[in-house]
Amino acid sequence: MRLRDEIVALPAYRQGRQASADAFKLSSNENPFPAHPAVMAAIADSSPNRYPDATALAVRERLAERHGVDPDEVIVGAGSVSILLQLIQASCAPGDEAVYAWRSFEAYPLLTTIAGATAVPVPLTPDFRHDLAAMAAAITERTRIVLVCSPNNPTGTTVAADEFEAFMRVVPKNLLVVLDEAYAEFVRDRTAVNGSELIGRYPNLVVLRTFSKAYGLAGLRAGYAVGHRALIDAARSTQIPLSVTEVAQRAMLAALDHEDELLAQVDELVVLRDRVETELREQGWTIPPSEGNFVWLPTGDRTTEVAERFEKAGIIGRAFPGDGIRISVAEHASVPTLLRVVGEVVRDL
Repeated sequence: MRLRDEIVALPAYRQGRQASADAFKLSSNENPFPAHPAVMAAIADSSPNRYPDATALAVRERLAERHGVDPDEVIVGAGSVSILLQLIQASCAPGDEAVYAWRSFEAYPLLTTIAGATAVPVPLTPDFRHDLAAMAAAITERTRIVLVCSPNNPTGTTVAADEFEAFMRVVPKNLLVVLDEAYAEFVRDRTAVNGSELIGRYPNLVVLRTFSKAYGLAGLRAGYAVGHRALIDAARSTQIPLSVTEVAQRAMLAALDHEDELLAQVDELVVLRDRVETELREQGWTIPPSEGNFVWLPTGDRTTEVAERFEKAGIIGRAFPGDGIRISVAEHASVPTLLRVVGEVVRDL
């Protein structure tokens, strides 16, 4: 069979490892709380024998009201990653370039290759943050899209609001910039960029959000983006028809109806995250401050070895060989085991 060489050589997206019954799965940044009863009721009330609303209009209207935009400036997708692919496909042709920080979300190079574009990864700073000056310098006449992830997955660091606005002032006005804020609800740093405050200010900016993390709908695949109508229409043109199921749409509406309760759970996870960070530093770990629902352990060349030790002790993290390990902050019961294991490892290191 004749297939694209770059696709044949492309490794598939690797999901966070599953855990056995006696281990804690801390590899996928999932929300550990059970689904809200209202979400479960909405799911039970769905009609899987019928096609969903292809435009997810009811969800878009709710989100548009929240962000002060027209519903046509909102797109709902099967997870924010699907919208990201749509935006890359809409903006990039073979030979075009996509600029992003690295290491960042693992899907970025995969989606860029799928679209036939050329990836231009820009190294993070020594403190694991986006180097926006270097990213701006990496933009060429062939650049069609720039991806900015804040908080950055997997390091947890944020882009400051003032540095992002400075970045937007220097990038070409016809260059699509995507601000990927999958973990926005976990941010407590008031100096961090907040995409919802920038909507409408930059015609070339699309803000990407998800219901997977804070709202606990990871298994239903539900995300959205807000931006100028021309950009959203272009993304809508590349969307797989009917890809956002009725179950997901009903669940999103129910989650928005009970948002205060769900965000209270986020507050609980943030407290737990900060506690884990503090204790890791007291143990001797040098880690960046995280504004996501995870922490980053920069284990470098010993990443594979350390991840194997974690797994033997019942902690399944997300290992990025040569760089580090991302550990999700999840159920309270996992924390004593996590802190004991990482304490033993840092002493040996």
